[in-house]
Amino acid sequence: MNVVLGIGGGIAAYKAAELARALMERGVSVQVVMTAAAQEFVRPLTFAALTGRKVITGLFASQAGEDTLASAVEHIGVADNADLLVVAPATADLLAKFANGLADDFLSTLYLAFPGPVVLAPAMNTRMWQHPATRRNTETLRGRGHTIVEPDDGLLACGTVGPGRLAEPERIAEVVMGVLHPRRDLEGETVLVTAGPTEEPIDPVRFISNRSSGKMGYAIAEEAVERGARVILVTGPVSLAAPSGVTLVPVRTAAEMRTAVLDRLAEATIVVKAAAVADYSVAEPAAQKIKKTGGPISLALEPTVDILAEVGCNKGQRLLVGFAAETGDVAAEARRKLAAKNCDMVVGNRVGVEGTGFGADDNEAVLVLRDGQTIDLPRAPKKAIAGRIFDELLKLR
Repeated sequence: MNVVLGIGGGIAAYKAAELARALMERGVSVQVVMTAAAQEFVRPLTFAALTGRKVITGLFASQAGEDTLASAVEHIGVADNADLLVVAPATADLLAKFANGLADDFLSTLYLAFPGPVVLAPAMNTRMWQHPATRRNTETLRGRGHTIVEPDDGLLACGTVGPGRLAEPERIAEVVMGVLHPRRDLEGETVLVTAGPTEEPIDPVRFISNRSSGKMGYAIAEEAVERGARVILVTGPVSLAAPSGVTLVPVRTAAEMRTAVLDRLAEATIVVKAAAVADYSVAEPAAQKIKKTGGPISLALEPTVDILAEVGCNKGQRLLVGFAAETGDVAAEARRKLAAKNCDMVVGNRVGVEGTGFGADDNEAVLVLRDGQTIDLPRAPKKAIAGRIFDELLKLR
């Protein structure tokens, strides 16, 4: 396998030497491309000695005797011969260039010419990593299907402590190998996923709902597709593009979600109930818009059907995963729900924590399994949480 290792201009550039070595130990051929800024931190000779290959440092011929024309189109040849592009460290500047299609050096030009999988390992100051522009650029790149190896927390070169430190080279190497050789451990499975909120009408223009964005359920559906499953995604109203390859079943109310789930239940071998279904609906929605009178009004609410419990009663040989969004003792509530709803796993979401939970890209959770295990998952992207859910669930087979 041929991998291009792009190195951006940050203090973490020295760790790219460890990454190159780790990839080569796994049988990967490594072609290094360095930005001009990266060469201020580590000399190209270091990587030439490690890989046994010329390090590419610019778009045009840099030495006497080099073919200028061949050098000018070298990025196309490198793109054609590579199986994967990994950039470590991916600086804020590179993330911005990639996200916005700028191409003013070899690495950014190569990125635009490369059609294959891309792995990005950001590294920068904490405030730069948390800046809205960087977050937006990162999400743009994630939306293109690129794999983001989240930076670690810790002491940074600038003296601050927080997220932004380049992930350990061994972890990046493992991610690269996982992308090159994706797991297909869900082949033959049909995974039924529910996602998003439900909307329970009050009148023709108002409804009761909750803060669920659907991001966790959509991440689960995407992970299942990537691992070879046939995926049915029953989704409430969200502002997300459906993952490629899923069968999408849009619904609005809890009653509609129940019907959709029960209609497709016979097809499923795994059911993941990640939707935030309303617990109550309005008993008699008004046929006309309720006018504002200046005084209080009362709504008669009735409980909705517990879809998770109903599936649990008809589980058969299926694996069933429930979710519990809690602000208190998450593990205790997850254990209660596991027993009450006949689940194989309950994912307890810690909501109310800044930067995680509803609407956020990250999550912090605890997995409670039927075999008695309780597994704490620290803050991580929802896609990474989805991967751990399936990793642990398949061990119960």
